[in-house]
Amino acid sequence: MHIVTTRDQMRTARAHHGTIGFVPTMGYLHEGHLSLVRRAKEECGAVAVSIFVNPTQFGPTEDLTAYPRDLDRDLQLLRDAGADIVWTPHTHDIYPTGATTYVDVTTLTDTLEGARRPGHFRGVATVVTILLAVTTPTRIYLGQKDAQQAVVLRRMITDLGFGTDIVIAPTVREADGLALSSRNTYLDEDQRHAALCLSRALNAVTAAWLTGERNAAALRACGVSIITAEPLADLAYFSVADPDTLVEIPDGSALDPARGALVSTAVTIGVPTLIDNVILPPL
Repeated sequence: MHIVTTRDQMRTARAHHGTIGFVPTMGYLHEGHLSLVRRAKEECGAVAVSIFVNPTQFGPTEDLTAYPRDLDRDLQLLRDAGADIVWTPHTHDIYPTGATTYVDVTTLTDTLEGARRPGHFRGVATVVTILLAVTTPTRIYLGQKDAQQAVVLRRMITDLGFGTDIVIAPTVREADGLALSSRNTYLDEDQRHAALCLSRALNAVTAAWLTGERNAAALRACGVSIITAEPLADLAYFSVADPDTLVEIPDGSALDPARGALVSTAVTIGVPTLIDNVILPPL
């Protein structure tokens, strides 16, 4: 496994591979990340992984300095998963002194996490643009748990003409349904149990959809009732939206069975705000 730091080192290492998959991460890896690495390795033959806690996607009150880090552990996990290249840049390797360029994806970033975290997706789009420009991967692998991020980055990759395919892999969960997240480490035992309200709510909405419920307000109310019944949960939003445009489906409207919907939620439990989602499948 080749570990690199600078842009030039990354370009040199990448030149030794033809088809290559790319997995961008902020480190503190879990099975969700590693499943992407293994899939990229299987499908592309070679895989590059970046580990970079990106400061431009954190707001002034968010957990940049406290974000969990363990580079030695991450590198060993990546060796075991078959990574070929690991790029661990410093901030100045990504954002050179005097850098003033940012990438904004409009409209898609106005709702959900974009509304809750102003500027977040500008930071995400900017760093991923830089990572793609340097690594020039054949495919980029992302997880469905960050559903809005996946929609935003697909739009960005299309609009900017990157010759990179985007692969969205299913959310990886614990046996009890909790979506894997680096921020789960902030939860104590009671909070960890309370966090199961997210997957319970999403499962209930999915069940209602599959048994014939089409009313957007009823589906939202189904999920909201489960989360608000949990005393430790502070609901930020519960959304039923178009899966491509992320436009909220109005309360008075019925979902189109041929399109389905993206159902997503953000819930603060203790220190972290956890996000999760499901896609209601077209029927």
